[in-house]
This record gives sequence, structure tokens and C-alpha cells, in this order.
Amino acid sequence: MNSELQSLDLIDLISERHILLRAITEKAWNDSSDIYISNSEWYIMARIYKKHPTISYVTKHVDISRQAIHKFVKNLEAKELIQITNSETNHKDKCLQLTALGEECYEKNISLKAVLEQKIADKIGVEQLRMLNDVLKSDWGLEDE
Repeated sequence: MNSELQSLDLIDLISERHILLRAITEKAWNDSSDIYISNSEWYIMARIYKKHPTISYVTKHVDISRQAIHKFVKNLEAKELIQITNSETNHKDKCLQLTALGEECYEKNISLKAVLEQKIADKIGVEQLRMLNDVLKSDWGLEDE
């Protein structure tokens, strides 16, 4: 695969690495758990973890269609990973929070990702990984594009 990456530009490189990392983390989770959680469901759970956001907040901050978010939220609720409650401030809106099982799964997934991150650090070096993290976290000035 490495030779295939050599001809890609930055955008495609980031995309390829993202797809690979997501596939590896999904496989690691599915190999260690009976509960299937899709990448989109993980993405939603990340926005909920240690918070109590409304569905409308999640919809605005996750790049998934409104209808799909509602579908994933229902799936997560059916798996008993999230709890849906009425908002105290807006009776039309619903609040989301991870259940104890949801938090346990999310934290186990964090551990699985940490193992993968350590494998990357072992391969490319701790300093290189830190620099990559810093570059990815930095302001690229693209929000106005």
C-alpha cells in the first residue's frame, strides 16, 4: 500500500489514512465486543460523551444528515448505549446522554485507539506522532473557504 500512497496529494493521503484507521479501529472493536457500533454511531457518541447535548446540537456539529442522525440515535438507544430525555429548556427538543454501558463501550474504544496510536508511534517515532498531532490540531485557516 505504501507505494500507492506516494502518488497521492495531501487531501487524498489524509482520506486514505482516515479510511484505514477507521477500518482498523472498527475491526478491533468488533473482534472484542458483541455490540456492533458503526463509525457514524461512534462519531455521535463522541459528541455525547460526558455531555448532555440536544439532538439539534448534535445535528449541527456532526456532518451527517438530520434523518441519518435520528436513525443512528434510535439505533444507539435500542442498543442501550444512549438515553433520550426531554430538554428542560425547550420541550420540543430531546437531550442525549450515554448510558453506563455506552460510557463503558466508549472508554473501551478509547483504549483500543490508544493501542493503535502506540503502534503508529512505535513505527514512525513518538516525536513524529506528536508533530503530526500538532499539525492536525493547528489552525489551517480554511474555515472561511
